[in-house]
Amino acid sequence: MGTNPEELIAAAHAGCFNMALSFQLTGAGFPPDELKTEAALSIEKDADGSGWTIVSVDLTLEARVPGIDQATFAEKAAAAKAGCPVSRALNADVTLNATLV
Repeated sequence: MGTNPEELIAAAHAGCFNMALSFQLTGAGFPPDELKTEAALSIEKDADGSGWTIVSVDLTLEARVPGIDQATFAEKAAAAKAGCPVSRALNADVTLNATLV
């Protein structure tokens, strides 16, 4: 069996978030050395049995960003999550666990 559409949405979300975060960080003078994001998508059967709904996406980020402090990193990561077009398109709860390494 191949990749399903939900897996493609998760991959697109991780990629879109990475691009949004890279833009945020670079614009603030902290170009990242590395951004690794995984997206875990959860779907649930609708209560009326009519179909399935994406209910949440958990983004997990590990980043190497020279010279940045934790507060600025957290601020830029939150802004990227809020501004990412895929995050905005999904009618789902999007969480972010961001680690600066």
